[in-house]
Amino acid sequence: MTFNDLIDRRGTNSSKWDKMEMLYGVSPEYGLAMWTADSDYQTAPCVIEAVRKAADHGVFGYSWMHPDYLASVQWWMKTRHDWEIDTDWILTTQGLGNAIALSLDVWTDPGDGIVIFTPVYHEFAHKVNKSGRRVVECPLVRDGESYGLDLDDAQSRLDGSEKMLLWCSPQNPSGRVWTPDELQAVAAFAERNGLILVSDEIHHDLVYPGAKFVPMDVAAPDARPWTVTLTAASKTFNIAGQRTGNMIIPDPKLRAAMKQRLQTLDYDPGALGVAMITAAYSPEGAEWVDAQIAHLDGNRRLFDQTITEIPGLWSMPLQATYLAWVDFSGTGMDHAEFVRRLREDARIATSSGPGFGTGGETFERFNLATQRARVEDACLRLKRAFGDLQ
Repeated sequence: MTFNDLIDRRGTNSSKWDKMEMLYGVSPEYGLAMWTADSDYQTAPCVIEAVRKAADHGVFGYSWMHPDYLASVQWWMKTRHDWEIDTDWILTTQGLGNAIALSLDVWTDPGDGIVIFTPVYHEFAHKVNKSGRRVVECPLVRDGESYGLDLDDAQSRLDGSEKMLLWCSPQNPSGRVWTPDELQAVAAFAERNGLILVSDEIHHDLVYPGAKFVPMDVAAPDARPWTVTLTAASKTFNIAGQRTGNMIIPDPKLRAAMKQRLQTLDYDPGALGVAMITAAYSPEGAEWVDAQIAHLDGNRRLFDQTITEIPGLWSMPLQATYLAWVDFSGTGMDHAEFVRRLREDARIATSSGPGFGTGGETFERFNLATQRARVEDACLRLKRAFGDLQ
């Protein structure tokens, strides 16, 4: 199958399609699911073959140790991101949402302040609040066509009770790829304030031509004593349902604390997810990712061109991710009105901008990881829904 072969995910317990009517009032019968961050096309053939091989074997008993998996993660980080890691640094979690929750649980206490730079992935604040910690928002600043950092402003918002910085790289929802200088500045900011720096790098493989992603550990290796990097194959290969992610922790003290917590919880990764990721992190998987990026690049160009043709709408140019961040402030409409048009007139379910924190009030996030025909359909729907602005 290709990236453009339509697949009907309705009625398959798909969160993206089967949940959107409950959350957004958009029926999957006529609506388009462009909210949660997973893709609508099949994963790489090498991953499917790994599942087929496991099914043919037919035995799904307890598994023990996964040296091939660890070696594949190590190989992927070196070949795709020029990042040398030791397999001993890798701890596996039940996805990165779980990894964020574990980070809060192990390295902070209830009531501690947790720093986030907004607008940012909404689960950061959700996880912080659910854990009884306190969200400390540090707004990003508009820097031309993207976002930049104001670390002096961020410093003014801290009171000394903060214990952790949750960092997003590449940035979700804006698709910003941070420069090495910016990453070094963030690492230094964390050190000055005694913060453990947890860098969520889940979108690191989905980077467009002209941009260069650099892992935090590569940009700021001296920050290893206070840095934890979160990675996963889930967004890259559309296997989020396997709930398998990695915490890469060079520092022995930090790693020992997390390893002890995982052992206490009696957690081991599922064998099928491990097999899928081992197959994904391979030359065949890399070739498929390159083809996917070319497909996504075409989708973002088509979508952005349409947005520029609708007065009052503006899409932040993506350097990475498949998540378009669209500003509706130029329409003069309040949030309720432009969202009503999206959901009732266009029948498109999008991720609500205010949920990403300060700075997201006039935005909506659109998932472009779908077939080209669905992006074309979305473009036509948007033009009709906001046709009076033409």
